[in-house]
Amino acid sequence: MRESTKVVRSTLTPAVAGREMQLGPVFAAPYHVPGDPAGVPYTYARAHNPTWTELERVLGEMESDGSFEAKVVVFASGMAAIAAVFGAVLRPGDAIVMPSNSYYTARVLLREYFVQMGIVVRVLDAEAELEKLLEGARLLFLETPSNPTMEVSDIAAMSEAAHRAGVLVAVDNTTPTPLGQRPLMLGADLSVASDTKSLSGHGDILLGHVAVKDAALLAKIDQWRTLTGGILGPMEAWLALRSIPTLPLRLEKSCANALAIAEFLGTRSEVEKVMYPGLPTHPGYAVARRQMRYFGAVVSFVLRDQEAAEAFLSKAELLTDATSFGGVVTTAERRAKWGGDAVAPGFIRLSAGCEDVEDLIADMAQALDGLPRALDGLR
Repeated sequence: MRESTKVVRSTLTPAVAGREMQLGPVFAAPYHVPGDPAGVPYTYARAHNPTWTELERVLGEMESDGSFEAKVVVFASGMAAIAAVFGAVLRPGDAIVMPSNSYYTARVLLREYFVQMGIVVRVLDAEAELEKLLEGARLLFLETPSNPTMEVSDIAAMSEAAHRAGVLVAVDNTTPTPLGQRPLMLGADLSVASDTKSLSGHGDILLGHVAVKDAALLAKIDQWRTLTGGILGPMEAWLALRSIPTLPLRLEKSCANALAIAEFLGTRSEVEKVMYPGLPTHPGYAVARRQMRYFGAVVSFVLRDQEAAEAFLSKAELLTDATSFGGVVTTAERRAKWGGDAVAPGFIRLSAGCEDVEDLIADMAQALDGLPRALDGLR
């Protein structure tokens, strides 16, 4: 059975006459627990919930390969999932290796909290430095493609190097989703994602997950969630289950749109640089082709300055100016306005939605055509 068919049908209940085709959310805090609680599947909602169980089963199937069965723990957000990886794995004196372009908020979390508790952060600026930085480390944390600059890391090669040094590997897989890239299959120990983005895809919930192969690691991640209470509600879990069957359709369409947009932007003189791993001109294209099934919905590009970027966004009618990415509606934003990322003032992160790509390209063309006139007006 092909992957898209599996995903579309993954949330169906067994075909029992008269039973609902898909489960609804289970709203409960306490459960009936007479006598000995050992072996009782549900006792208190901070530890477990039947709707989470179903979502974790579906995500686990997506993260798995024929050679292993992945186990998943879901969280209230992508950052809650990342925090669980750091909190479950790292102890005072441990070192974590992570690229300088890793997700900004993850870097802030490490710097403002974990470093203060004795964790050492080793910043990876080039893969050539990896072997030296891994010496005595506990965790290698990758994000590929990176957000927002779209660098690609070779998960298989870097995981092999890390494991030779006795280092665990975690991969932030938010942009491609498990349907577009499977870090565990490529050698990673933990696959972590913000499912707020393309996986749920409608911009209406916060959600994250961690997937692992190792039972002991799973227990640590699960314990972190129970003790810290970083849990999602059953309604959010159900909304994610509702959204997953359309993921193959949404991802295929948004990624095809992203590639067409990236190719179009590459033809425009107003655009100084285009960053998309699906372009043959991207430095990581060969690796991306080898490890990704979809290149993702995010396209980043650079206009000459802040004024040009703001004029472009104000003139475009089909680009919604909003942060986050991976929704059915195309969004774009000038990333430098948030601070944190080392990007140019005219850097734009665009998330391709599911609209007709000809409409999107025509709209961007008119916005780019209007830049000189719009800039004159701003002055």
